[in-house]
Amino acid sequence: MQSIKRFIPASFVVLWATGFIGARYAMPWAEPFTFLAIRFLIAAILFAGLTLLLGSRKATRDEALHATVAGILMHGVYLGAVFWAIHRGMPAGLSALIVGLQPLITAVLAGKFLGEAILPRHWAGLAVGLLGVVIVLWPKLGTLGGGVTVATLTASLVSVLGMSAGTIWQKRYASGGDLVSATMWQYVGGSAVMILGSLLFETRAVTVNGELIFAMAWLVLVLSVGAIFLLMVMIRDGEMSKVASLFYLVPAVTAVIAWVLFNEQLNLLQIAGMAIATLGVALATARPNGVTKRIST
Repeated sequence: MQSIKRFIPASFVVLWATGFIGARYAMPWAEPFTFLAIRFLIAAILFAGLTLLLGSRKATRDEALHATVAGILMHGVYLGAVFWAIHRGMPAGLSALIVGLQPLITAVLAGKFLGEAILPRHWAGLAVGLLGVVIVLWPKLGTLGGGVTVATLTASLVSVLGMSAGTIWQKRYASGGDLVSATMWQYVGGSAVMILGSLLFETRAVTVNGELIFAMAWLVLVLSVGAIFLLMVMIRDGEMSKVASLFYLVPAVTAVIAWVLFNEQLNLLQIAGMAIATLGVALATARPNGVTKRIST
């Protein structure tokens, strides 16, 4: 089991990076809140089926409540705000750069609310990782255009706070129960927020075609089931600051995938940025020789 767990971080990064590719296929054919509401509902139904198939322990009322709150933050607020900002014209590169602040914010919150001791070496790794992300995304920023407004910038910042707060909530309050049951309740929370957003702000028009079906199937099965389940395992078993640092690798992996699929630019500067981001993650996640002291809460 331990040998299998070694592959979880790398697998998570690759799977999570494909989410941005899936979004690229989906967004021309459906409004963001409507698309995410359907995606989360399908994921919730799938996980409900898994709980029956696997005989998973039923979540208690408190466990269900905490998992629902985590899902509202991690899925509803985070993805809802990201998709909304990009749909309103925010360049994906700039949005990803803002989202790149998430590991630093999570590290601060983990120290305050989880009592995790963040060593100077870890702070250095987080800073180096952020530098790598900036270098990878810099050529993609280009002309910012009219999509960069107070509203879209605010939405991007809200998405970062939502993901950071959601992972901290999951670690502190919702990691003790069955992972399958907890993930089902997460999607209940996420879908509730997106349904409300769709009803209040969108026309709910959807154009069903091959690209939309492919994107929905990929994002549900690979992201909402596969990647999120791996994230829940890492949150349960690891320190949040180290888990969050993995998100620094996502823009680099996304750039490589976009280069392969869409022939997008990938130059030597970006490759150097990938190496720097990888170094930052290595610094932030390396185990010290001794046991890391934890601050009591």
